[in-house]
Amino acid sequence: MSTSAEESSLERPASEGSWDKPPKDPEELHAARISGLDVEHVGDKELPQGRQVGIASAVFLMVNRMLGTGVFSTTSTILQQGGSVGISLIYWVVGGVIAGIGFAVYAEFASSLKRNGGELNYLSFVFRKPKYLAASMYAAQAFMLGQAAGNANAAGQYFMRAGGNQDTNEWSTKGIGIGILVFTFIMHSCFIRFGLWFQNILGVFKVVILLLIVFAGFAALAGHHNGPNPHNFENAFAGTHNSVYNVSSCIYNAVWSYVGYANLFYALGEVRNPRRTLKIAGPLAIISLTILYVLAQVAYFAAVPREEILNSKQIIAASFFSHVFGERSARALSVFVALSAVANVFSVVFSQGRLNQALGRDGLIPFPRVFASNRPFNAPMAGIGWHSLVTLILMVAPPQGSAYTLVLNLSSYPLNVVNFFVGFGLCLSYLPDSSRFKPRSLLGWKTRTAFRATLPVAVLFSLISLFLVVVPWIPPVSRKYDQYSGEIAYYLAPLIGTCFFLVGGLYWLGWYVVLPAIGNYRLVPVEDTLSDGTARTRFEKQPRNAIPNDQPESDSR
Repeated sequence: MSTSAEESSLERPASEGSWDKPPKDPEELHAARISGLDVEHVGDKELPQGRQVGIASAVFLMVNRMLGTGVFSTTSTILQQGGSVGISLIYWVVGGVIAGIGFAVYAEFASSLKRNGGELNYLSFVFRKPKYLAASMYAAQAFMLGQAAGNANAAGQYFMRAGGNQDTNEWSTKGIGIGILVFTFIMHSCFIRFGLWFQNILGVFKVVILLLIVFAGFAALAGHHNGPNPHNFENAFAGTHNSVYNVSSCIYNAVWSYVGYANLFYALGEVRNPRRTLKIAGPLAIISLTILYVLAQVAYFAAVPREEILNSKQIIAASFFSHVFGERSARALSVFVALSAVANVFSVVFSQGRLNQALGRDGLIPFPRVFASNRPFNAPMAGIGWHSLVTLILMVAPPQGSAYTLVLNLSSYPLNVVNFFVGFGLCLSYLPDSSRFKPRSLLGWKTRTAFRATLPVAVLFSLISLFLVVVPWIPPVSRKYDQYSGEIAYYLAPLIGTCFFLVGGLYWLGWYVVLPAIGNYRLVPVEDTLSDGTARTRFEKQPRNAIPNDQPESDSR
């Protein structure tokens, strides 16, 4: 049988940096497909929908995910925890720096592993032993958590406020959130190009609104606002809180406002010229938003008195518009914030749907064939639909209050755990090839990376992520700083988040270890192509005493 050009490029074990002939071991072949091997056309072959995401769409995949409601509402939280205006501004800068560091770490992996799936690919590539354990643990939390629940609900709240309903009914806001999720599902599943255009338009709109706040802030600094001068910049660092809990909470909240810098990597297999796009879209999105975030905070402090910021029951941006443009403007701002939240939902569902498809294509979740498919509209409808359903359940099931806050926090903790292992994996890649601690998959891998984060950046990102993993276990200094107001144990979110990984480990233990041992078979990965042209891996049960599929026919006769 002749060997195709595609196969000939996948021929030397990954540990040697390139490939000279197809690996006979099915495990090596599966690892080769997961790693991407630094071959552009491999990604094109795997994705029948092709590479349809350009630089503009890539930028807005990140901007729409990062620019949700955080910059409009987190100011009071960081000010309360930080204690002073000056230190709160520094935390916003720190959040942007951490986002940039995180993007650099992800980009080094992505420059050679150009598939949809993000962290799934990086963890699978580095931590290959025990086989599929790391991928299974990651899959459990990625598959079962709805990242868009908070913004879908927030959009409903702000649309209600825009209609003049200050005391919003819980089910009215959730009903609007459900409608947004359904609309998002239809657009991204059936009209993918229109869905991308729509979220790009919303992204432009959000940036314009943020620019409006920034320029209005300059006017406020010049004295053009309603009411007396708040004097927030006098003794800007007076009252700064230095406790471990307060510092960690401020960093946690600031970083969460930048979450989304990794959003592009989940859909990287559909990005045109991914290396070039990463180098342009990432820095452009992160640097621009960091500058706008900090200037927006300056604008808030220039117009709104400190006590009003701390005690405000509405988003700080609404108070700002009221002080600068008058009371009527606050209602208009609710529409702006609602649309910002809608754009966030669009961005999250688009990327998480691709991640669910990647889990199905790697055969790591139940009904993998269904989730791997692009039918019927050349989009991962099953993956998008599943994430929309999980998001809907997480949004509707808990009542508003502490229980709802807990559900929203569940998605942030596992992300920090994943970030730590991604950073740690990149640190391992910088070890010399002679080191006994360097995984075999990373031997010679540096010769194929087009982007270097550098070892200090990888170490710093790992330490920051580890810090954010440990912080939620630290008890608040008083009930005043407890986000659950004492109604729920402060450690419940990290505890449940950890359990998701344990569930993934137990699933792997049953699926890959216990059941094959009882049934006297082994699971062998087999490369397959669906009728819609999507490449995937399926696992075949093979008797343990059988001759492996990869042996020549003459040997098996």
